[in-house]
Amino acid sequence: MEKENLLFYNEYEEFYEMAEKSTAFQIFCYDAFGQDFSQDGFSDTSQIDMILPYISTKEDFHILDIGCGNGKMLGYLQKKTGAFIHGFDYSQKAIANARALFTERADFKEGIIGEIDYPNNSFDMVVSMDTMYFAKDMSVFVAQIKRWLKPDGILFAGYQEGELVPRTLNEHTTELAKALKNNKMEYDVKNITKQTYELLKTKREAAIIHKAEFENEKHMKWFDILMMQTTWSEKSYQHFKKEMARYIYTARK
Repeated sequence: MEKENLLFYNEYEEFYEMAEKSTAFQIFCYDAFGQDFSQDGFSDTSQIDMILPYISTKEDFHILDIGCGNGKMLGYLQKKTGAFIHGFDYSQKAIANARALFTERADFKEGIIGEIDYPNNSFDMVVSMDTMYFAKDMSVFVAQIKRWLKPDGILFAGYQEGELVPRTLNEHTTELAKALKNNKMEYDVKNITKQTYELLKTKREAAIIHKAEFENEKHMKWFDILMMQTTWSEKSYQHFKKEMARYIYTARK
């Protein structure tokens, strides 16, 4: 498949080029998320720290991040736990950055969901933070993830409804929940919609604080995108939760 035809491919190539060079964006990330994960999204350190209890301190614990970007979230987890980190992303620029940043106990590949493959029983944990939507068939992709997991391995997924995928009734009616059930993977799920709404407010405030830095770097395009991404924070939470929802799923093989 031609990567240029994939959802947001060209935008993400440009995004990772900016994220590598922009001091304004890096400072914004610390203020908004607590760390510079160089992400274009929804997860702060409180969400990423939810992963930590599932990571064993044994030396051969292997984590795969689906849509790993430039690997900074994996690097954060490795620093906390010593795990061996693996990641794939369709962005050539992101993977080049990841390989430059993390050279020990790390493996990064260019790859597309539905095309890339790994040997069976390769990983103790697979992480997907806002990337399951890119699968053409989520049930088929969950079956592939289940194959990649070692016995008793865990899938940890951050999943949001209301933008890329429609809002459904609740956490048990999402496309991801259906895919997990289809693959006989029992799951626990936590509703973090309220925390996400509060994070949008923090994200918007941080962007406004650093507007002058974005302007000085001639990166106002990205400031404007941050403003657009956080418009929901200007509405009431009651309105937000009718249209949007965010969940954390943990499922065991």
